[in-house]
Amino acid sequence: MIYVDADACPVKPEVLKVAERHDIAVTFVANSGLRPSRDPMIRNVIVSGAFDAADDWIAERAGAGDIVITADVPLAQRCVAAGAMVTGPTGRLFDEANIGMARAMRDLGQHLRETGESKGYNAAFSPRDRSAFLQTMEQLCRQAKAIRKETEDETKGRP
Repeated sequence: MIYVDADACPVKPEVLKVAERHDIAVTFVANSGLRPSRDPMIRNVIVSGAFDAADDWIAERAGAGDIVITADVPLAQRCVAAGAMVTGPTGRLFDEANIGMARAMRDLGQHLRETGESKGYNAAFSPRDRSAFLQTMEQLCRQAKAIRKETEDETKGRP
């Protein structure tokens, strides 16, 4: 399963393109405004407008073998802890080795913005980011399929 933190996600079409190629279901989770789809492999979930409602919904369901797409570092941290494979929309992977530093940098940035030391401007999303995301998604989908096959083999008693 691929879970997408869909509010303001700039790579929804790319997610669908790669997921379709690998026959992996996608769930878009947002507070509002998702375009309906007739594709049975696409699920749209609209959560309440409560703070972090979409993040909580994803974190409660994502686990080993799942892919999560989010720019939200606290959500990424929760999903990594649950065993999911996590990437941001720029193709940045979050894993056990780097999530602690990513969280520390996010918290530092937030502190600097709150104290007025930083204006907190983010770089514009670029074609290079889109390309990096596509490469990362391809890699994660292959890993997810390998995990799924391994799980199926174990269920059937194969080595």
